[in-house]
Amino acid sequence: MAKLKIIVSAASFFCTRIEWALKLKGLEYELTFEDWDKGKSELLLKSNPVHKKIPVLLDDGVAIAESKVILEYIDEKWKGGDFYPLLPQDPYERAQARFWAQFADDKCAYSTWRAWHAEDALEKEKAMEAALESFAYLEKQIQGKKFFAGDKIGHLDLVAGWIPRWLGVMEETGGMKIFDAERFPSLREWGENFMDIPLIKDCVPPRDVLVDHFFRGLSHLRSLEPNKP
Repeated sequence: MAKLKIIVSAASFFCTRIEWALKLKGLEYELTFEDWDKGKSELLLKSNPVHKKIPVLLDDGVAIAESKVILEYIDEKWKGGDFYPLLPQDPYERAQARFWAQFADDKCAYSTWRAWHAEDALEKEKAMEAALESFAYLEKQIQGKKFFAGDKIGHLDLVAGWIPRWLGVMEETGGMKIFDAERFPSLREWGENFMDIPLIKDCVPPRDVLVDHFFRGLSHLRSLEPNKP
């Protein structure tokens, strides 16, 4: 079996979800890190010429971009037998997993990023409100279950897997508070169950690496903004 490669950043949760999927499948892989201080690598630009973003999965010379697309590719190619299933077999349940995975990225992650990035107090407050509303929907989805997929982790768990570790770092570095354990008790319990899995925990970057990454990212974004009158 050809060894798989992933073009990644050291602290990106979009990249970590791909590692989790490959480990669940029992597949060997190697990481190729982007050095953002040197700009985007020739390999990244060649492998993902449209979006020029990480992660990119390289499978024996074939490049697959966009993290949720990569997750589905992995699940479709390595299925059956002893391979761990990421998406449910039932068509309706598969559709639901895809829907909520898209929601988790488009609503939860994006509104959190907006709140983290915002300098204006009103803009930050509105983004935080949008994030809280989005997390409330996820809270309902996980109620009464150990994982979103049931007794075992699956596609949606991997997509939402940034919440237990990355969210707290974004709150700290962005000067905000979104996740309230009392308001989202089921999500809190899910996060603890998720991070208790050795395979999951072993792929998560150290907290100090994440803090440094987000502080540097925030500084970089601020430098790109036009001067305000």
